[in-house]
Amino acid sequence: MTMTTKSSSEKKVTDAPILVSDYMTKKLITFTADQSILEVMEVFAKNHISGGPVLDSRGAIVGIISEADCMKQISESRYFNMPILEKSVEIYMTKDVETIDSDKSIFDAAAIFASNGRRRLPVIDIKGKLVGQISRKDIVVAALKLSSYNYK
Repeated sequence: MTMTTKSSSEKKVTDAPILVSDYMTKKLITFTADQSILEVMEVFAKNHISGGPVLDSRGAIVGIISEADCMKQISESRYFNMPILEKSVEIYMTKDVETIDSDKSIFDAAAIFASNGRRRLPVIDIKGKLVGQISRKDIVVAALKLSSYNYK
């Protein structure tokens, strides 16, 4: 996106990367609804991530699984004396998935994060295909990078 400002008779144009697509993670670790919670926790630990999209066999987003969802399973397994191994992602994933379009600005993403408790948003293209994920941390990094741009 190009931003233009005028100062006296001079005009300055600065190309500032402000789109979600400029900051999103493109290489995602995804999950399936039939995976076990134990397997998901192992992937989280191995890859130092805290969640990811759950896809169906066609690659469509059907949910999000997070560490918080895993905490529910851990807590219930103790309470009901049930093994963690037997529960699937489908039972604990968040099914109401909010997404963001790749051509939205980081300011749009920040507004979404400010209005809900989510830590990540799947990013979709114009056809609704999953193309990445943006996190609150990505937005903070973007804001820091943008602070170095001069719009005067």
